[in-house]
Amino acid sequence: MSIIDKNKQYFLSAYSNYPHGRYISIFLLRQIKSEAIFRTEGSGEPLNREFVHAGMNAGDDIVQRVVISKRKQTAVERRTGRELLRRNDLLFTDPKQKAKPPSPCALNRNNPCGKCMDCMIYGYAAGGGGAQKSRVITDDAFSLHPAPTIIGTKQFNALYDNSTMRDPESGEPSTSIGTDEYVKPEAVFLDIETIKDVTTAEFQYILGNILRSTRYGAISSRIGKVQNHVVGIAFSDCELFSNLEWTQATYDALRDGQEEPSFPSHLETVQQKAAQTIATLAQNVVGQITFLPQADAAALVVEMQKLYGDETAVTALLKTATTAYPSK
Repeated sequence: MSIIDKNKQYFLSAYSNYPHGRYISIFLLRQIKSEAIFRTEGSGEPLNREFVHAGMNAGDDIVQRVVISKRKQTAVERRTGRELLRRNDLLFTDPKQKAKPPSPCALNRNNPCGKCMDCMIYGYAAGGGGAQKSRVITDDAFSLHPAPTIIGTKQFNALYDNSTMRDPESGEPSTSIGTDEYVKPEAVFLDIETIKDVTTAEFQYILGNILRSTRYGAISSRIGKVQNHVVGIAFSDCELFSNLEWTQATYDALRDGQEEPSFPSHLETVQQKAAQTIATLAQNVVGQITFLPQADAAALVVEMQKLYGDETAVTALLKTATTAYPSK
């Protein structure tokens, strides 16, 4: 029996418009595997960061942590899922769309179809009417280490065809030169993605999007390689603690009396401490929580690898989930 079948009681048997209070928290370590840039604006802007306490102890210093904004995370994962839906002809056209010819469902346009898995899971709002609240609840992810520890700077330029910074025709110098901040490889960000009131097929789609997304941040065609590791999964009747609390608690557990954990920290060590702090923080949650055993969480990732390696099974999963949604 699969891990999901063993835990079917925590999922909805069919899509529902009404809240049922069935929460699934996926605890992630997002490990940077190359240089990465997380910022809001264009080239030359500093990385996103926030001043927060280093840990959870009274009197802890205030430090800056690099932040991956919530939208920068889910936007990548939505696009990963939409590629799959597009390949299977499961992105539809809004029947109320006035454009001729009408264009299919797309992000950042006022033409959500309101019946594909992306619309029904991650939400949409159409100016002409209709809306679906996202059932994927996210928050900013914070770096485990303070910003000065994991940030580097590099100068960039753009050479002409003659391999110099001067235009071969006019002789004018290029203005394409500047400095970018970047996050160093092996930096770790802690993130909890909370999913509410989903069916088993929707959960497999969401988790598949997370595991298959590999590029985050700016200039993602050349840098921004990220590997998402599942540390744990919890079923509950309420939302759990925040990303920042989990980050601070893990930071405390890793430094073990030192001023700061070593960088880079070994991933296995971070995973062990992060898993321990989940159990500790959960003691302060007012609600019912059931943790998926670590062995089952690891087995679930293996099951996802097998599922997405079988094109026929993935197509059947997507079509079954899509046909179960009500008409817009």
